[in-house]
Amino acid sequence: MSEMGLRERKKVATREALSRAAARLAVEHGVERVTVEGIAAEAGVSARTFHNYFASKEEAIVAPLTDGARAVIDGLRARPAGEPIWDAIRHVVTGVVLPADGRDETIALARVVKRNPALVASQLCGLGEMQRQIAEVVAGRTGTEARRDLYPHLLAGAAALAMRTAVDLWADGGTGADLPELIDSAFAQLRAGLPAPPAGPSS
Repeated sequence: MSEMGLRERKKVATREALSRAAARLAVEHGVERVTVEGIAAEAGVSARTFHNYFASKEEAIVAPLTDGARAVIDGLRARPAGEPIWDAIRHVVTGVVLPADGRDETIALARVVKRNPALVASQLCGLGEMQRQIAEVVAGRTGTEARRDLYPHLLAGAAALAMRTAVDLWADGGTGADLPELIDSAFAQLRAGLPAPPAGPSS
């Protein structure tokens, strides 16, 4: 059992090394100049090893964003059973979406992704899988059935959209708010039924 745990930890470490190398190269040199061979060399492994973890360079580049989002799944499963589902999701998302020591790197990567359609597509694929898994967890916590009920899928989709929108606005830097604040605001508005903002003064 302990040997299996060690193997799994090594696999996680290799995947993280590859994803960090891919993101760093994309930010520093541009996506077009990034190659699978370059990512593998930067991480100290072979190109064959790279393909054991990622199907493409795009998948590896966005992995720091999508893998972080996957931590939401584990976090949700660990939350108290009686906690309201919106509270549980907000708590988990705020805690995992921004690495404590990676603010600048996360902003730089998010900006690179937004400018590249292939990266956006890869990111959406990763988030789509996360959304499906969140729906299953939500169904288990709310007594619904993921195979037939809309509610867990709608809530998971709204949560995924809130996360992505908050990260995009935060990376653009136009709001003046930090990421946890934007996430809290997004979830509060969704929970309130997304009411229209007060009308501003007419021009």
